[in-house]
Amino acid sequence: MMRSLWTAASGMTAQQTNVDTISNNLANVNTVGYKKETTNFKSLLYTKMGNQAETNAPTTMQVGHGVRIGSSSRMYTQGTIQRTGNPTDMAIEGKGFFTIMQDDEYMYTRDGNFRMAMLDDGNYALVTTDGHPVVSIDEEPIVVDGGIGVDKLIVGQDGMISYMDEETGMRMDIAQLRIVQFSNTEGLEAAGSNMFMETAASGVARVESEEDGLTRSIIKSGVLEGSNVDVANEMVNLIVAQRAYELNSTAIKTADTMLQQANELKRG
Repeated sequence: MMRSLWTAASGMTAQQTNVDTISNNLANVNTVGYKKETTNFKSLLYTKMGNQAETNAPTTMQVGHGVRIGSSSRMYTQGTIQRTGNPTDMAIEGKGFFTIMQDDEYMYTRDGNFRMAMLDDGNYALVTTDGHPVVSIDEEPIVVDGGIGVDKLIVGQDGMISYMDEETGMRMDIAQLRIVQFSNTEGLEAAGSNMFMETAASGVARVESEEDGLTRSIIKSGVLEGSNVDVANEMVNLIVAQRAYELNSTAIKTADTMLQQANELKRG
C-alpha cells in the first residue's frame, strides 16, 4: 500500500506540470509568434512480483511505480496571420526564423513585431520591441537612412527591404533579412521574450538565401503571425489533466484509508 501512495503522488506531480504547461499556452494565446508546448509522460520502473523463475512465458507479473515527465515538446505549426497595416510588422510563412542580435549573440524568433529606433546619427535601426537589432544577411544590424520615411519601406517576399526613389523612380535595396532554418526545430532552446537559442540538438542555423535545397519562406509585411494555440483544444486538455489529478488524489486517500484499517486490525 505504501507503493500505491508514492505511485499516485507521482501522478499528481506529473499532472501539475501538465497543468502548468497548458496554463502557459493559454496565457500566451495572444502572444505574437508563440508556439504551443506539450508535456510528454514516461512510466517509471516496474517491479516483478514474487519469486518468478526464468520462463518462456510472454508476460510476468509486474507492478509499475508511477509516472514522470519525459520531456516537453513545442509545436512549430503556422500561426494565424493578422493584418496590422504597420510596414515594420512582418510575418513568416514557412519554416524560417528571423535573426536577432542580443548581447552579442544570435537569437531566433518568429515574432516579427519590429520597430524603427532612432540612432545617434539620425538614421534608424530595425529592432524588436525590446530594442534588439534585427540582423541582415550581411550579419549586420539593419539600418535605414533617416531621410527615408518608414511608410515608404517595401519588404519583398524574399525579405529584401527597399524603398522607391522619388527622383529616379527606381527601387533601391537597403538590406535583406537573415532568415534561417534548422534541421531539428524541436531542439531549439526557449530563451524567453519569444526568442530561441541554437543548440547541438537543433543543428546550426542554415541561412535560406545561402543554401540550396531549402524551401524558402515567404515574408509578408503589414501583418503579424499569431500564436498557434487552439483555445478549445487546450481547455479540453486542462479538464482531462484536472480529472487525472483528482483521480490520483482519490487513490492516495483510498490507500491511506486501507493503511488505517490495517493498523486497526493490528491493534485489535
